[in-house]
Amino acid sequence: MANSNTNPTSVTPTIVATPTLSPSAEVAVGKTVINDSVIAKVAGIAAREVAGVHALGGGAARAIGAIRNAISSTDLTQGINVEVGETQVAVDVTIVAEYPVPLQDVADGVRQSIIRAIEDLVGMEVTEVNVTIDDVYIPADDAETETEARVQ
Repeated sequence: MANSNTNPTSVTPTIVATPTLSPSAEVAVGKTVINDSVIAKVAGIAAREVAGVHALGGGAARAIGAIRNAISSTDLTQGINVEVGETQVAVDVTIVAEYPVPLQDVADGVRQSIIRAIEDLVGMEVTEVNVTIDDVYIPADDAETETEARVQ
């Protein structure tokens, strides 16, 4: 027979916590800072990708842009103004639309493209995108008219 007066052995369970991280879980190991100019550049690239957008910026900005293009330097933030908060962004963009593309379609496309790019690439919520159509580009304006030489 077993001795009933024996003290039971005390067993303390060891709990090992193994965190499971979901794709949306945040890991606090540092801070990421994204400069406003980077957000403006992302917005500028997204706006230029929309069909019907000829250029970005108003008259003065485009004149300076033409000088930059002549020396092979492009400002991707031309025509873009961003207001950045902690988690939200507001964007103002000025464009030159191509003729005869419907202007509202171009503006809506620019708005959707900028929102998608900033939310996907930067991870911030876009509260508004204000689109100003400053001018309409007519391809015939740049076409050089060939004239026959008067003397052969």
